[in-house]
Amino acid sequence: MSGLGALWADLTDLVLPVECAGCRERRPGLRHGVCPECAAALGGLPPGAVRPTPAPPGLPPCFALGPYAGPLREALLAYKDHGRHGLARPLGALLAEVVAAAVGGARPVTLVPVPDTAAAARARYGDHLDRLTRHCAARLRRAGWPVLVRRPLRALPRPDSVTLDSAGRAAAAESAFRARSRVAPAPAGTAVVVLDDILTTGATLAAVARALTATGQPPTVAAVLAATEKRHRS
Repeated sequence: MSGLGALWADLTDLVLPVECAGCRERRPGLRHGVCPECAAALGGLPPGAVRPTPAPPGLPPCFALGPYAGPLREALLAYKDHGRHGLARPLGALLAEVVAAAVGGARPVTLVPVPDTAAAARARYGDHLDRLTRHCAARLRRAGWPVLVRRPLRALPRPDSVTLDSAGRAAAAESAFRARSRVAPAPAGTAVVVLDDILTTGATLAAVARALTATGQPPTVAAVLAATEKRHRS
């Protein structure tokens, strides 16, 4: 790990229901978001490079914490779909670990979260990735990284990706993002890091990368929490 530290505290300082977010087991007296075993499993995942096959045009280099499986998958589902918003802090801290590995050393970074549609944000009582990004940025700053968070793109209405195949995802992503009317460029010399939660086909990240490139600020790398299991880790 990158030494950002104290992940155990972030993963276990939540007073939530007795169901562990990582394994879904109910344990008498459980007072944390995840049980000790799942906290250890999440904290021990080593971030690494991932790449979908085939990779869509324009996809930047991608790094993930681990495969979309086990406690990581369950924690993401609990956070995104079951209202466990308190998990944003530990998951954001884990995302900071991925950013640190992807950039390769403390340096100025500009974080660009993939924007959510208005409908998706309403359904989840807020932009789930925006919450993760705030905690990710806070963890990096505490570790001494100069960090900016920019939101130069807006998301247009599109179908739920869960209902689409690979071709459908690519078609939906192609017209899903537009640059805002006034976009401040990232400061010179900073690494522009696109953030998302899960990498599947790479269509969304590639579309965001192309939209950012069109504004004159191509991304350096993309950082995600999980990559689907059919994607190989390198």
